[in-house]
Amino acid sequence: MTSTVPALGTRTAEGSALQAVLLDMDGTLVDTEGFWWDVEVEVFAALGHALDESWRHVVVGGPMTRSAGFLIEATGADITLAELSVLLNDGFEDRIGHTLPLMPGAARLLAELHEHAIPTALVSASHRRIIDRVLTVLGPHHFDLSIAGDEVSRTKPFPDPYLLAAAKLGADPARCAVVEDTATGVAAAEAAGCRVVAIPSIAPITPAEGRTVVTSLEEVDLAFLHRLMTEMR
Repeated sequence: MTSTVPALGTRTAEGSALQAVLLDMDGTLVDTEGFWWDVEVEVFAALGHALDESWRHVVVGGPMTRSAGFLIEATGADITLAELSVLLNDGFEDRIGHTLPLMPGAARLLAELHEHAIPTALVSASHRRIIDRVLTVLGPHHFDLSIAGDEVSRTKPFPDPYLLAAAKLGADPARCAVVEDTATGVAAAEAAGCRVVAIPSIAPITPAEGRTVVTSLEEVDLAFLHRLMTEMR
């Protein structure tokens, strides 16, 4: 198991119900959910298969093993999961090498969390090679650690990545705010017992107990996150 920095013991945000902020990557901080779909379309076109647009909602936000496995089964493509994973990661890495747009409000929120020394983790279903590439744009100094999808035995929608991030930060999951953009990520965070802010990217997400839905990351700042945690007490 690896992360960008060692575990931080019991560091918390003093004087607040908020102990840590755990952030998804694709579609939450960087505008890349569409990149993944474009790469999948291109790869399968090269294999002689056209992807149905309706499948986009099935594969968004999930681990590559699930999304790639679904597409292989749906198309009947003659390729193994391991082979397809390499092609998808290669295609995505090439695409973000040319452009990597941040979601509106991402840079401002990361800077604010860093300025106030709020323990922060990047928690993604993407593989480590992709996360490390994206971190060069987001700024690794903005994160105390990162968790990749290929570093846990069960990634989203299971709670394991968020439970691991909270444990490494020495935080109670119930006092962690998670920011996610897909139903898969929301399910993982809620299963871990975290307070969730959902910013839907591809498919709608409905409000629910313990979950706040907003339209943009620009609506989320440190005061907003403190207020969410205070309202739970």
